[in-house]
Amino acid sequence: MKYLVLSSAMLLAASCAHAQTAPAAAVQTPPPPCTDPQFDDFDFWVGEWDVYGPQGKLAGTNSIRKEEYGCLITEHWVNAGGQTGQSYNFVDLASGNWRQVWVSAGATIDYSGGLNDKGAMVLEGVIGYGAGQPGNGAKFRGTWTPNADGTVTQYFQQYDDEKKVWNDWFTGTYRRKTAE
Repeated sequence: MKYLVLSSAMLLAASCAHAQTAPAAAVQTPPPPCTDPQFDDFDFWVGEWDVYGPQGKLAGTNSIRKEEYGCLITEHWVNAGGQTGQSYNFVDLASGNWRQVWVSAGATIDYSGGLNDKGAMVLEGVIGYGAGQPGNGAKFRGTWTPNADGTVTQYFQQYDDEKKVWNDWFTGTYRRKTAE
């Protein structure tokens, strides 16, 4: 028995010594998530913004942030009257398209799409109106266009099923907030 304990202790000591001198197996680190260039398609919209309507009047402010290791863009909107809304913007891994889900007290929007040939983000889907009143929606689309001067134009349209036309819903110009 004494020899069994002694030989076991020697075997354990030899194993430990070998483990300390043996080269470590190569550990493969997975690539960071959402590093494909498609995840950068909407980065022109990221920032802190003042948003102006067609007549140049301040419509509200918007904070657009890239989060979740670059996999998500969040939007936090406050209009000039203090009403708020938020959106999640992401590449839908099932379809490969960009998708935005917007929620506010007055409406929800769920639409998807991607960059057009001019570099503008174009999303199309549906808008629903009135919290607690499901089923009263319409086709809806939004276009975000980066401009040479650093501004972004946001253009929304809603489809009129009866007249079979797209009507303007909102046009805004995003201007980056200046550092104070």
